[in-house]
This record gives sequence, C-alpha cells and structure tokens, in this order.
Amino acid sequence: MDLDALRFANFSKFGEAVTDWEEMVKKLKDLKEDAEQDLKGKAVKARWAGVNAGVTREFIGKTAAEFADAHTQANTIAKILKDTHGELKRYSEQLVEAIHRGVKKNLTVTDTGGGTFRVEMNIHPDRAAKGTEVPHHSQQDVNDFRDEIAGILSNATQSDKSAKDVLKAIVDAVKYGFSDASYPDRDHAAQALKDAEKMAKMAKHPKDMSLDDIAEFNGYLKKYHDDPLFSERFATRLGAKGTLQFWTDMTDLHAGARGAELDQMKSMQKNLGMTLATASFSDSSGMKEWKEDVLKETNTSFRADPSNPNKPVGALGFQVISSLMRQGEYDTEFLDSYREKLIKADRAPNGLPGMGTNDIWEKGYESVDLVFGKGDGRDPLEGFFDAASHNPEAAVNAFESKSDLNHLLESSKYTDRGPSLGHALEAAVTGVAHGDTQHGALPHSKTQVQIMQNVIHAVAQPDGGGELVTKGMGESFGHMAASYMPEISQSLAGRGSGAIFLTGSEAPAGLDRTDVTRFLSEVSTDDDGRAAIRYGESIYTSSLLDAHLADPSLFDGSSHQVIQNISHNAGVIEGIVGHSVADADISASVDAEKEANDANKRQGEFFKSVLSAGVGIGSVALVPATPAGALAGAAGGGFFGGVASMSVDRIFDGREMEGALDGALYESGQELNKTQDSVSQQTQWAVADALKQHHVDMPKDATDNFVSQEVNRGWDDSDRMLEDVKKRPSA
Repeated sequence: MDLDALRFANFSKFGEAVTDWEEMVKKLKDLKEDAEQDLKGKAVKARWAGVNAGVTREFIGKTAAEFADAHTQANTIAKILKDTHGELKRYSEQLVEAIHRGVKKNLTVTDTGGGTFRVEMNIHPDRAAKGTEVPHHSQQDVNDFRDEIAGILSNATQSDKSAKDVLKAIVDAVKYGFSDASYPDRDHAAQALKDAEKMAKMAKHPKDMSLDDIAEFNGYLKKYHDDPLFSERFATRLGAKGTLQFWTDMTDLHAGARGAELDQMKSMQKNLGMTLATASFSDSSGMKEWKEDVLKETNTSFRADPSNPNKPVGALGFQVISSLMRQGEYDTEFLDSYREKLIKADRAPNGLPGMGTNDIWEKGYESVDLVFGKGDGRDPLEGFFDAASHNPEAAVNAFESKSDLNHLLESSKYTDRGPSLGHALEAAVTGVAHGDTQHGALPHSKTQVQIMQNVIHAVAQPDGGGELVTKGMGESFGHMAASYMPEISQSLAGRGSGAIFLTGSEAPAGLDRTDVTRFLSEVSTDDDGRAAIRYGESIYTSSLLDAHLADPSLFDGSSHQVIQNISHNAGVIEGIVGHSVADADISASVDAEKEANDANKRQGEFFKSVLSAGVGIGSVALVPATPAGALAGAAGGGFFGGVASMSVDRIFDGREMEGALDGALYESGQELNKTQDSVSQQTQWAVADALKQHHVDMPKDATDNFVSQEVNRGWDDSDRMLEDVKKRPSA
C-alpha cells in the first residue's frame, strides 16, 4: 500500500459500491425466494412429460439453486467490501492523524513508491525563517514515528490483500454460475485461507506429526470440511500426489491404532474425505489441476517406506483416493471421469462380467490397509460406490450402461462390495442420497426406471440372480422396491391401471411383470428386504386411498372400485412376499423370528424417519401424479401425519390383529396364513382410516368384507403368478 494512496484516498466511490452491493443482496434475496417458492415449487408440483420431464424440470431446479447461490455470493462479497471499506478508511484516518502528530515534532513523511516512504524533518533548523521556533525531536521520536507509519501501512496492505485474496478465491472457485461460500465477514474468510495454508504445510510432513498435532489437524478439518475456500486451498497447496502420499503415510504410521488413537484416525479419515469432497466442486485452475493429477496417479504405487523390504508393494492411487471417498459428496464430473478409468481397470482381462475382479485388487496387496476400522480399502470400487451413493446424479451415470451394471452386479458375487454397490444403486434409482431422509425425490426419470428394470432383471434371473440378494444388497433392493411401488403396481395390474395406481414417473409402465414378480420373490427372502417391501406397499396403499378419497375426480369410476383395485393389489404384492418366504422354507426358529422382527424394527425406524420429515420415499414420496397434484395435495392435507403414518406405526409397533390371540402384524409371522391375515387386516385399517379422514360414508362391515375378499383374491392370484415365472417346491 503506497503512503499517498492511503493518505489521499477518496472513499466515496468505494462506499457507493458497498451500498450498491447491499442493495443487490436485497434484490437477490427476493429473487431467491421467488425462485424457490414459485418457480421451483410449481415445477415440482407440475406434471411433466417428454423432453420437458427430462430437461426442463431439471433446468428449472438448477436455475432456482443458482439464484440461491447468487444471493449467497453477493451477500459474502458485500460483507467483505464493507469490512474492507471500513478498515481502509480507518487506517487512512489513522495515517493522517499520525502525520499531524509528527508535524508537531518537526517530522514528516514522503512517499518513495512501491510501498516505501522516507521520514525527514519538516523544517531544517538551518533553513528556518528568522524567529521561527522549530520543534525538537529525538532519534527515538523518529523511530517511533517511522514504526507507526509502517504499522498503519502494513495493516492497510494486509486488509487490502486479504480482501483481494478472498474475493479472487470466491470468483475462481466457480467457472460458471455462483459460489455458495458464505462468511459473516472478511476476516473469517481470510482466516479460512490462512488455516488451510497451515494445515497443508503440516500434511507435507506426516512423520513429524505428533498425536497432539494430529488432534489439531483433525480439529481444523472438522471445523472447515464444508468450507469451499479452506477445502480448495488445502487441497491445491498439498497437491494431488501430496494428498495421496499423505494418506498412505498416515495409514502406515498409525497401523494397528487402538483406543483413542483409532478414534482420532477414524475421525480424520472422515473429515479429510469430506474436505476433499467439498474441494472437488471448485473450478479454480489449481483444483482443476488437482483433479486431473489424481486421475493421472491412479496406477501409481504409493509406498510409505520404500526402504522397507516387508512392504515391496505400495497401494495404487485408485485404492488411496477411493479410501477417502467414503464420506461426503464429490463433484459429478470428477466422479464420472474417475469411474471410467476405474471400471475399465476393474474388468478382468478375459472380459467375463465380474470374473477376476477380486484378484485385481486383492492379490499382491495383502499388506495394504487404507481404512481405519472396518475394511481395508483394497477394493477401490467400494469407496467409489460410497461416493456415488452420496451423489445420485453420479450414481445414475455410473449405472446407465447396462454392460457396466451387469459387470458390477456380477462382480459382487466374488467380492465384498455388495453393500456399497447396493447403496449406490439405491441412490441412482430413487434420486435420494444414501442416509438422506430430509429431501424428497423427484418423479423417476426414464433413465432411472430403465436402471431399475435392469437391476430387477438381473435379480430375476433363475441361474443365480437371487444370489445378489445374499451379497449385502437385500435391504437396498427392498428400499428400491418400496420406492417403485407405483411402477410395480402398474406392472402387476397391467395396462390401463394408471388412473388407479398414481405416479409421476416418466415411465410408469417401464417394468416387466415377470421380472418384477421374480424380483419381489427373491428380495423377500432377505429379512430387511422383505420388511422394506411391506412398509413400501402399506405406505403406497394408504397414500392411494388417501389421494383418491380426497379427490374422487382422479378416477372415472366409483370409490368402491378404487378400493377394490387397491386392495387386490395389496394382496398380490404381499402374497408374492408371503409365498416366497414359505417356498424358501425360512425356519420359524426363535433365532429366525428374532432376526425377522429386528429387521421389521430397523426398517420401521427408517420409514418413520422419512415420513416424519414430510418427504416420503422416492415415488412413494408422493410426487404429483396429475395436473392437480393429487398426491402432493394429500400430503398438504395431513397425509404424512395421517393415513400412511398410521399404517407404518401399526407394523412398527406390532399392533395385534383384531380377534387374534397372537397376531401382531407381520411379527413372528413366518406362517403363511398368519401373514395373509395380517395383509387383510392392515388393508382394512387403511381403508377405514382414509374413509374417516375424508368423511366418506361407507358401511363398515360390508366394506371390511369386500376389502378382505379382494386382498384374498390378490393373494391367490400371486400364488398362480409365482408358479408361472419360477419353479416352486409347492407347485
């Protein structure tokens, strides 16, 4: 900062700029609210078809998000400018005051350019006019004056530079659109960059990090892992190769960690992964280079101690970066590029789907352990699947290729990647990130339905498809089935059933009936999968009843016919589940019953948490199915706290069936007849709840009787449907 620039600065235009930005923030806030409530709100409730469904709806959603980011960025910039304006103005005033005080001691300063200055006498005694009294000053006065001026200029320079650095970092972070980086003031943003520099410097010397250093390091990552500026600066300063080497060294240095040390390392792995995930969204030139370099290093062997003969083989870059991907949401483009290289490497040389993948990553890497806690990180697909499960868009891209999907499904038979694969598949077909119960899903796209059909087809194969259920994916398959109850119901009911089985899906008839029947049958042999299907069916049945009785115009027929068809469908789906359990000869032992009941509770907690958040599950989230948004309307009318929630509560709490001594819904329900009675009772209760909710007068006994008849008819039909599609022990 030049002395004269600060001394004679005119801050009026700077102040006007601050005011303009503050006004912009107010306007963008209004636009943001309009975009969220009006633009996006209407888009979610509208019924889309064709190109509009696949392109326009998504574009509107992203546009609304851009308005939010624009407001955030403008607000941050306005605060930074306001802080800097205030500080520089204050430093200018301090400089002028200091110069005035210097004059009283016959001292002045002269700008010598480049941020330098010279202190000299204001009036030399030898050249003073006759009779003029020249103030006296000591050398200490000169030194103090010089230091004060230097301090003011240094502070002003730092204020100006930190503002420049922060503003540049915010702008550089996003190539197109706006940054979501938010800070209360400039100092917080500048501190984030400073702390990132410090942590990156520390990470370059992992062997020098004591346990106290690690605790400090982890504390910073925990504090800043969602901070865009910190994350980008940390990653770029450490570099791609440095990042991979750092984690290789840390896992080696702390191999065998126990107790508090193990907890600290688990936490660090999580926080480091989330920090890199946040950084991956930056479009800065440094971060672009980081991502490109990570991809270049995927086949590089990283060794913690090259001189150690006991560790002749290092971890591949694939393995190292994947072990850090398990937490956080990574940028879609980065994941897409990484996936292409990874799946290509995962395919066996003989080209057979799934074969040999275990040897590719396990054989020769026995000494590699890149994960603190469960697992060792040798299979990089596990970490990638975890990353994809947190980014539904990337998950869709990963499984859009049927060839890749078949390879990955088949590979799960020879590896331990099944659970992670299941979570990624779940995110792909539902559009909801794994573990996220706070955000509802949009209607299923044609691509999502096609992926779901491909998964269903793979599981339905008589020559080993059911084996996929046993590889840790049963629960995920159950969640997927629950989310696709509208499409499943239409596939089982046949063409022309869309007016009854409402959905906003772009491809409501996109599932094959034979495959669906076999898929439900196979998934039903898994305790969690079976429980999820039952909860999904109960929620969808209740939702349909609620919607149709709330708006009778949805179906060009009587309420009696609506209830009849819905009840029959419940019997078909639950019948497939019940008969499949019986066919599999699942033991009714105490242990088996406990496992089934525990699964029922686990899934109940999941579906209750989803409903309590008011978002539903996938298509069962009840996306709008008609121009009137019937299902969304049902939600607005108390749906989530009403009929559907009551149906979940009854299963979860194990409410006993009326007239039964030991007939809790689905609990200890290995017996076929008991399960059939449970379906009938649950459907009767759902009908009664919906009738009461919407004040529809139908005779109770007669209604219960025909609901029971329709459920039983559907149950019987399911028996024949199973005989048509698979060999059964009872057939």
